[in-house]
Amino acid sequence: MSAAKREPRIVAELGRPETPGETKTRLAENSRKYRSHKTVNNLVLSLLATLGMVFVLVLLVPRSEAPLNRAVDFAAVAEQVQIGIDEPLLVPALPADWTANSAQWRAGGTDKIPSWNIGLLTPADEYIGLTQALGANPSWLADKLEDTAASGTVTIAGVTWDVHRNPAPEKDRGNFESALVTAAGDSTYLLVGTADDDELAALAEVVAEQISTNDAEGQ
Repeated sequence: MSAAKREPRIVAELGRPETPGETKTRLAENSRKYRSHKTVNNLVLSLLATLGMVFVLVLLVPRSEAPLNRAVDFAAVAEQVQIGIDEPLLVPALPADWTANSAQWRAGGTDKIPSWNIGLLTPADEYIGLTQALGANPSWLADKLEDTAASGTVTIAGVTWDVHRNPAPEKDRGNFESALVTAAGDSTYLLVGTADDDELAALAEVVAEQISTNDAEGQ
């Protein structure tokens, strides 16, 4: 006895059985929705895994308790740099309430002017950059001083300095409010910063003896 023939399933939305084409389209759409749903799930799981890894790394990476303005031993840096340089580098004996937050030797970029640089924080919490450039030329100096002309001179502890004032609006001056510039031997010395005249003069007095010695040895 033969089995009864199975009647086609009536689809409620259509009110009749699906045609073969409609069945194919429905199955393709269901497959597309499944793949799309699976892709979204995978993305969410990947994102959660990445965030978990980042969180673990944050917990594991040590964080320094040292202040950003920690003191830098510029004398030690100068000692290392001095080995390859004939011109004596300035190593100021700073008063107790002055600190250095940077010290580096710059070999010179396109201008080919090498320089020794120390960043200093004053008792008034202002900044002075001390630069000793070897073989500096007028164009290099003009670039460092933003083409400002000297407004006068001042003699401090036997050393005569050119005084420069930044004429730009205060908001555009950056770390250059005033500057003192002098030359001795093969070096040009710049004290450039936001400090007032008294603090600039105090630093100029500290370095005066070394500059005078370099001048005498260079003659």
